[in-house]
Amino acid sequence: MNQPEVVMIGLGYIGLPTAALIAQNKTLVHGVDINPNVVEKINRGEIHIVEPELDEAVETAVKEGYLKADTVPVAANTYIVVVPTPFKDKNEPDISFVEAATKAIIPILKKGDLYIIESTSPIGTTSKMAQLIYQERPELTDEIYIAYCPERVLPGNVMYELVHNDRVIGGITPESTAKAVSFYRQFIKGNLHETNARTAEMCKLVENSSRDVQIAFANELSLICDKADINVWELIALANKHPRVNILQPGCGVGGHCIAVDPYFIVSDYPMESQIIGKAREINNYKSFWCAEKIQSEKLKFELEHGRKPNIALMGLAFKPDIDDLRESPAKYIVQKVLQNANNEDYYIVEPNIDSHKVFKLTSVDNAVEQADIIAFLVAHKEFKNLNISDKTIVLDFCGVRK
Repeated sequence: MNQPEVVMIGLGYIGLPTAALIAQNKTLVHGVDINPNVVEKINRGEIHIVEPELDEAVETAVKEGYLKADTVPVAANTYIVVVPTPFKDKNEPDISFVEAATKAIIPILKKGDLYIIESTSPIGTTSKMAQLIYQERPELTDEIYIAYCPERVLPGNVMYELVHNDRVIGGITPESTAKAVSFYRQFIKGNLHETNARTAEMCKLVENSSRDVQIAFANELSLICDKADINVWELIALANKHPRVNILQPGCGVGGHCIAVDPYFIVSDYPMESQIIGKAREINNYKSFWCAEKIQSEKLKFELEHGRKPNIALMGLAFKPDIDDLRESPAKYIVQKVLQNANNEDYYIVEPNIDSHKVFKLTSVDNAVEQADIIAFLVAHKEFKNLNISDKTIVLDFCGVRK
């Protein structure tokens, strides 16, 4: 492989699809991941995550020689950082992975290069990385282009949305913005909206915080309706008949690497100002706890009425329907919480999108439904729709599978 045009640092749920997309456009891409097993798998033309159309894109890109993976970066013209930004204690964002990725390429940067962060980041991260680069390579001050461009994709439809969704692109200078826009325009058909780095960083956080607040409203309604003996699904459907009302569907919480996480980036820096955003996080976290307590209550009620322990099916572990991604999953939290209070009941844990789990013993949908006295739907996977469930089975539908 000749010198690549692009180095993609991070080959996870966003980095690998983005690398494959760029490589599909006959551009040489050098992908970097700290996990050697991931690197080996990609270099065989295989993928380590579940995402429609990604397997074919990676296989083709590797076979044609446009994509290669490694554990270390090499010299290129464009560097894209797509690494995790997890949290420290007290929900404080941790940008150490972004710093490590940046430090890894500082020695090989040259005048005219383009450096882009796509990782969700606290406001000001792009400027901090610019300062880090300039401190170690002062001769590059104002000689390279630095920008922030967050993704806006939905797991399960990533390959399409990477191409067709609009993107917000913000550089630390207008020249950096223009350079990044020119780069993305090669691969993206959606509109590219220019701004500065701080606004682009905030835009990503605000988009997901807005969705978190909307979900919190639906989840709070579900708590109220449970007490008021009202079918929340019917209520929302009726309320949405109003031409200017669009209430979302409640669930068992909020998960994933974006909506359940991004609001904390704002709350941690602006705690006094982020009243609604912070409260929405509390409500959505509480909903998961409430679901676990509801299962526990139904279990005790069954024991009192039947004089024996119930068999309990816990349906779903992913953070949303029809994907294999368990990051920040409320369903996984609920299963953990329920099992902590286990007392010789038989549990049947179902997640049709993964083959096995290092903690939970998984079972099939059919076996769980056949054996269970209590079924708790935690994720609305397609495999859970239209199941033939006995009238004697107690069903707790936290995600609208049977609405």
